[in-house]
Amino acid sequence: MSLRLRLAPLALAACLIPCAVQAQAHDGGRFAVGAQIGTPGAGLQAQWALSPKLVLRGGYDVLNWDRDQSYKGIDYDAKIDFKSPGAFVDLHPFENGFLVSGGAYFGARRIDLDATPTSNVNVGGAVFTPAQVGTLTGRIDLAKTAPFVGVGYDNTFALNGRLGFRVLAGAAFGDKPKVDLDARGGTLSNDPVLRARLDDEEREIQDEADKYKVLPVVQAGLNFRF
Repeated sequence: MSLRLRLAPLALAACLIPCAVQAQAHDGGRFAVGAQIGTPGAGLQAQWALSPKLVLRGGYDVLNWDRDQSYKGIDYDAKIDFKSPGAFVDLHPFENGFLVSGGAYFGARRIDLDATPTSNVNVGGAVFTPAQVGTLTGRIDLAKTAPFVGVGYDNTFALNGRLGFRVLAGAAFGDKPKVDLDARGGTLSNDPVLRARLDDEEREIQDEADKYKVLPVVQAGLNFRF
């Protein structure tokens, strides 16, 4: 047997070893479920690896948070209620943990405002007493669809084993929020003068609410692969 024929099996093995190692690195289930926490809230997600480079991901995040929020000198009790299902495509260009993600959040996201002044307040450029105003209520509705882009790291399908870790940072973009403001229970709650001032106040709050058109997204989570 010639030397060339004797070396052929060795050459073939040398070619197959890297392929086998690569296949082993991606061996395992193509599905994963997990939990995450971040600026959109806390939630669950599911992943499906179409290939080492492409992963489909769906999630559902919930954020309920009460905080004091001041708009134009009026202190409101703000209740944040975000329910954000989402669908995303994660691209792993180097077939490792690094990823570029794109997709969108959907669902109702709103901020409810409530204020009962205990001293004179400026509403739309005019001063009113607590008795005249009564209770101010408002609502900021964010766009129900918010496209998302981001980058991160997720080794769920990049390594052997069932547990994976994911971090993600990016931004969600939406249309201009819708603001509604009302007054009730005051002596001037239905007075045309106060109603006109409420419209002015609403426009001023709208200017501040426009910052919610772009929301930062930072998340970290754990996944279980099966």
